[in-house]
Amino acid sequence: MAFWTSHLLGLLFFFLLIINQISFITTTNVRVGVILKPTFLHVPVFREAPAFRNGRDCGSSAADRIHVAMTLDANYLRGTMAAVLSILQHSTCPEDVMFHFLCVRHEPVVFSSIKSTFPYLNFKLYKFDVHRVRGLISKSIRQALDQPLNYARIYLPDLIPIDVKRVIYLDSDIVIVDDIVKLWRVDLGDKVLAAPEYCQANFTTYFTNTFWDDSELPKTFDGRKPCYFNTGVMIMDVDKWRYGNYTQKVEDWMIVQKQKRIYHLGSLPPFLLTLAGDITPVDHRWNQHGLGGDNIEGKCRSLHPGPISLLHWSGKGKPWLRLDSRKPCTVDHLWAPYDLYRSSRHSFEE
Repeated sequence: MAFWTSHLLGLLFFFLLIINQISFITTTNVRVGVILKPTFLHVPVFREAPAFRNGRDCGSSAADRIHVAMTLDANYLRGTMAAVLSILQHSTCPEDVMFHFLCVRHEPVVFSSIKSTFPYLNFKLYKFDVHRVRGLISKSIRQALDQPLNYARIYLPDLIPIDVKRVIYLDSDIVIVDDIVKLWRVDLGDKVLAAPEYCQANFTTYFTNTFWDDSELPKTFDGRKPCYFNTGVMIMDVDKWRYGNYTQKVEDWMIVQKQKRIYHLGSLPPFLLTLAGDITPVDHRWNQHGLGGDNIEGKCRSLHPGPISLLHWSGKGKPWLRLDSRKPCTVDHLWAPYDLYRSSRHSFEE
């Protein structure tokens, strides 16, 4: 009897041991699976763009370079690719265009995507330290406006090489249908910035009553007639920006915003507070903006009358999202020919 009891206890111990081992293996596998599971950045696959070459009259020295800066984000990469294609396609000297891409991290898959789509593109990547601006950002009316990369343009002169004296900053939701050299050659005079101005817009709406009711804050506009300008298309004298310490000036207004809530939008108002009424105006054809509708609903808008050199889908609605949803606005069909997204039915070849 003792034999069978001992034998049964041994079998019971053996089975318990097996069960514990299975439990350990299962638990370990689950735990390891959670820890080691790779996180993949979703990046669209793009078709390779045609090779664009310089015309006979193009220069070959560094002085002939046209410097274009843009932010680089996986969520807007499709827009960036379309913007780059439009610039190269309409440029007389596409090989003279040097792109400076600002990103929050170096993602190899994004870098390889640019290289495979534009094998001949002249470009550099720069990492923007989000900690520099994170504590200065105030919540705005649209979450996309609160992303640190949206503020990178403020620090552009600190990121690009010191030998770059002038740069065109462009948002990722634009296409250019003219030669970018015309924008590059705008005479800034003694100003640090050039951009299309819109003096017919109601400037007061860009700031809260707290701002206008303050006894001191509105005095910042004394001696200048402030007009709205869109920071998605700007020509910047980088040296003047650096020497004038404009980064600090913009940051100072962001600090006031944290204390008093003097505006509702993101990075635009501190630019206006610092420079509105003190920039070189550019022809409106270089920023047909607002095609993405308002910042709340993003409703469709039609083109403004007059000639067009640059189309800008500022606002909530982006053309690639509206096209994919099969609910595009009429103006979105002007963006579609530059879409290099491989799965898109709207191709450059069409």
